[in-house]
Amino acid sequence: MKGRPVRYFLGKIGLFLLTLWAAITVNFILPRMMPGSPADAAIAKLAQNGPVTPELRASIEAQLGVPQGNIFSQYIQYLGNVAHLNFGVSYSNFPQKVSTLIGNALPWTLTLVGVVTIISFAIGTVLGAVMAWHRGTAIDAVGSGGSSFFSAFPPFWLALILLYFLGYVAKAFPTSGAYSATSVPQASGFFFSDALYHAVLPGLTILLTSLGGWVMGMRNTMISTLGDDYVTFAEANGLHQRTVMLAYAARNALLPNLTSFGLVLGGVVGGSLLVEQVFSYPGIGLLLYQAVTNQDYPLMQALFLMITVSVLVANFIVDMLYGVLDPRTRR
Repeated sequence: MKGRPVRYFLGKIGLFLLTLWAAITVNFILPRMMPGSPADAAIAKLAQNGPVTPELRASIEAQLGVPQGNIFSQYIQYLGNVAHLNFGVSYSNFPQKVSTLIGNALPWTLTLVGVVTIISFAIGTVLGAVMAWHRGTAIDAVGSGGSSFFSAFPPFWLALILLYFLGYVAKAFPTSGAYSATSVPQASGFFFSDALYHAVLPGLTILLTSLGGWVMGMRNTMISTLGDDYVTFAEANGLHQRTVMLAYAARNALLPNLTSFGLVLGGVVGGSLLVEQVFSYPGIGLLLYQAVTNQDYPLMQALFLMITVSVLVANFIVDMLYGVLDPRTRR
């Protein structure tokens, strides 16, 4: 019996490492299944001014870091580059390194999407639990109606509405960017307040469109949990209503929401592509859009790998938390 928790956690670690290796390998194979060389897009632009000689092509491929040699040697080199976070140079932002571009965009996405996602999950979970506990009352009706209303809005559509009315008409908030042109990124109160001011509209868009899912998910799960025997037994023993709601009903109803939170939190690294595009917010989502538009293969490959790995890591953390919160999963 004592060895079961150890085997559970070791099994999850082994599965995570195996899945991580598979994701890295697939990310290596897919670009090489595409027709042509990844440098063809850059060479095609030069071909408009005249023929491209083999020498010029070889020079361009060397500058862009196009891998050479057989597939096995390329794979070994690729694994080494991934371990050192060396993803080459960007085709559309040459000669900037891919890691530099991602490093510049990642903090903005983590700060905006990550913080808003955590806030949305916390508020939605609490509201869902309260609505389930007071099911059938005005609190439940108003909360359910509001959640359904905002969940029906596509994020980009709500972003456009907020941008038009609060940005262009009311002129209450900035319409683009992460900070003012006169502001310099530094550890100062003025810059932080300016960055927060620019993040209000995109953050509000993400919050309103994601909140309903957490609210309704927690509410529906907890309503089912309230009918279980252990909740009835706790109430029959005269425990305080708040204790029954939080320690018994809400704790067990939280597990499905926690799984969804792990998936969403892993996707935070990918950013909210359309929202960042609407507000020209310099995060990972906007960077991915620009990479796809400009056929920047090294940048796309690095971003796809980073998003995949972040989802795997988030799911791994959720599996570990499941084993701690619910011992039944370790059996």
